[in-house]
Amino acid sequence: MRVVDLRSDTVTLPTEEMLEAIRHAPLGDDVFGEDPTVNKLQEMAAAKLGKEEGLLVTTGTQGNLVSLLSQTKRGDEIILEANSHIFHYEVGGLAAIGGLMARTVPGKLGYPDPKDVEAAIRPKDIHCPETTLVALENTHNRAGGTATTPQQTKAMADLAKKHGMRLHVDGARIFNAAVALRVDVKRLAGPADSVTFCLSKGLSCPVGSVVVGSHDFIERAKRMRKILGGGMRQAGIIAAPGIVALEKMIDRLKDDHDNAKRLAKGLLKIQGISVNMETVQTNLVYLDVAGTGATSDEFVALADERGVKSLDTAKTVIRMVTHNGIEKDDIDYALQVLNEVAEDIRGKRIR
Repeated sequence: MRVVDLRSDTVTLPTEEMLEAIRHAPLGDDVFGEDPTVNKLQEMAAAKLGKEEGLLVTTGTQGNLVSLLSQTKRGDEIILEANSHIFHYEVGGLAAIGGLMARTVPGKLGYPDPKDVEAAIRPKDIHCPETTLVALENTHNRAGGTATTPQQTKAMADLAKKHGMRLHVDGARIFNAAVALRVDVKRLAGPADSVTFCLSKGLSCPVGSVVVGSHDFIERAKRMRKILGGGMRQAGIIAAPGIVALEKMIDRLKDDHDNAKRLAKGLLKIQGISVNMETVQTNLVYLDVAGTGATSDEFVALADERGVKSLDTAKTVIRMVTHNGIEKDDIDYALQVLNEVAEDIRGKRIR
């Protein structure tokens, strides 16, 4: 049976060039700072995002936590957009490990209004935790893969600086944002004190993320990474495909965006399915199947039986993600299957 896996861009497989790079990568002990392949990736990542240094970490979740721990102290409060990945999907690590409080602010298309963020900053009072950091997510997953602009990032950075705070950007898909906005990724990363980006999503690497920032920040981040068990040895086998990704896989993200729009427009033609096209900016598509009479888990299960994989994220909402390995004909096939599923559900509901 043909399978079109739209659950996530984390299901991407490394390219042949990446596999060859792994085989031939010069290796050393990265905890001693002696893995030349890791060092090269970190230097490339820092240069590409306009920062002083980079640090290879195992995952985006680890990268975010390392960044928070390196810029706060136990008992501090950080401000997050209410639907952010850090708040929803990172197992409460900021509290469990960092001893940090999270204060959430609702956003529009994933971006909180700086005025609302400023209103959420705690007063300097012995009774209150100190607000020391604000985090943005770019692109924003739960908002539909929406991209935060350089102007928005700078506005938040200026606010943070005004109040003696720091700005972290969870840039798991920041290259998607740069491609969609047609801007140099440095403009999205520049205003932030720290940025994390994933190698293992749209960039198609098998594992890994990178944190970038100033020299002093990275020195602290190395210690936090070690505390979290992230000190790796011959990590060049992880870094090697990351180098290929930064050289070869960024521009092709536009193909994923085009396929996501093709998918979204096709979904709008299926009776009972709705899509907010304002959110379809990169490679994520959120669809609501309420009009079919099905719940999201019912719809996902029926589509999965026919080879189209997706994720249910709310009672009637489903997420689909385009990525390397998904072509136009895969989108067209998926739309055919999803239309059949919708028709079958409507028929059963009517009977």
